Amino acid sequence: MAAAAVLTAAPAQAAPADDVRINEVVTTGSVNDSIELHNKGTAAVDVSGWILKDDNNSSKYTVAAGTVLAAGGFKAFDVHGSFGLGSSDKARLYLPDGTTLVDSFTWTSHSAPSWSRCADGTGAFKQAALTLGAPNDCGSGSGGTSPVAWPGGSAVATADGSNVFGSDLSGLYQEGSVMWGAQNSGKLWRLVRDGSGGWKPDTANGWSSGKTLRFTGGTGTPDSEGVTVTSAGAAGGVFVSSERNGDASGTSRLSVLRYDVSGTGGSLTATREWNLTPDLPSVGSNAGLEAITWVPDATLTAAGFKDASTGAAYDPAHYGAHTGGVFFVGVEGTGAIHGYVLQDSGTFTRIATVGSGMAGVMELQWEPQASRLWVVCDDTCSGQHRTMTINASGVFATAAVYNRPSGMSNYNNEGFSPAGSDECVAGSKPVYWADDANDGGHAIRRGTIAC
Repeated sequence: MAAAAVLTAAPAQAAPADDVRINEVVTTGSVNDSIELHNKGTAAVDVSGWILKDDNNSSKYTVAAGTVLAAGGFKAFDVHGSFGLGSSDKARLYLPDGTTLVDSFTWTSHSAPSWSRCADGTGAFKQAALTLGAPNDCGSGSGGTSPVAWPGGSAVATADGSNVFGSDLSGLYQEGSVMWGAQNSGKLWRLVRDGSGGWKPDTANGWSSGKTLRFTGGTGTPDSEGVTVTSAGAAGGVFVSSERNGDASGTSRLSVLRYDVSGTGGSLTATREWNLTPDLPSVGSNAGLEAITWVPDATLTAAGFKDASTGAAYDPAHYGAHTGGVFFVGVEGTGAIHGYVLQDSGTFTRIATVGSGMAGVMELQWEPQASRLWVVCDDTCSGQHRTMTINASGVFATAAVYNRPSGMSNYNNEGFSPAGSDECVAGSKPVYWADDANDGGHAIRRGTIAC
């Protein structure tokens, strides 16, 4: 059993500095050594130039100029380039003078995977799930919800031809009679119904073997993982989440790419890239953006969704021209979900971070019919699915945890897409999974959920 952590009391500081606390520490695992700060106060705090140290006074990490912690906000700092966090060590926070201690935390064993304050900003530290940049998981790791049986039929059938796609088919998104599929090798598929309840490649307009994806400028090979569209449909662009450039596979590049899919050529060059890498905790190059989905502004405002960047209710008018909604992306390495306003100009603002409570997020799907966000893990989590809804505090919280259908093996499912409400028959509708491993020569499977 891990030794109990000791929280070292910090001297009192004048508000608002006293509202900033070390809130989470990660010393081992898939994420680099990191220290998260939380502003538990009601006013924003500029932490530019503040200093983080371990137990060695000669080691220090200086917070970049222009860094502001919103009221109630969380921000993680990857410190591994400045110092390492050992199994018996400490994290210390100083004002820019380097001598005024604001807060400190001492531990005697590695995080497993995280040392987290419970409650945020005020409580003692304990071992918990990794939630860098988001409220700590101070419950059971499942939002206090026990897993239950799949909310649909137990039977699952193949929904593609034999060895059509091979391995690495990842994100799915059903848009009426079309299914979009993102493949890790930098390929986008446009699929149409095969007449037997499954999907096959569209043979028109150059889609028969999928289309090769490129970054803006026509270079590189995006490691495409997730796919979605907005209310404008594919005519407004198909959006792909990518975790790296396959031509530089050892470097993370956590990006959202927009593609115009109206042409007939065999390749697609991104018309816009939003590179989110500098804004997110550092992760391994193969543990980045796995999932993406889009939620309309009107849905969020009607639910009283809270904008973490302002500490107030989300107001779309606060931002420049954008897609009329918010993109939510899922990170494999941290298990976190982040909400972004992606502006047409190419700028972006992170307005939400949510801990999924799972080892990794491999797929996200917003289901308008039920006003819920599906969060999907792969065989690492035994195929667990979660649904989240916006609670009375204006944030996404776990509503239910589901085991995979009993008739489906523990496949490496990285894609999931429920059908629309128009396909409900006798209270049930189809759902589809994409198996990254192409088990048994099939990459797409079909099941059902209750409408």
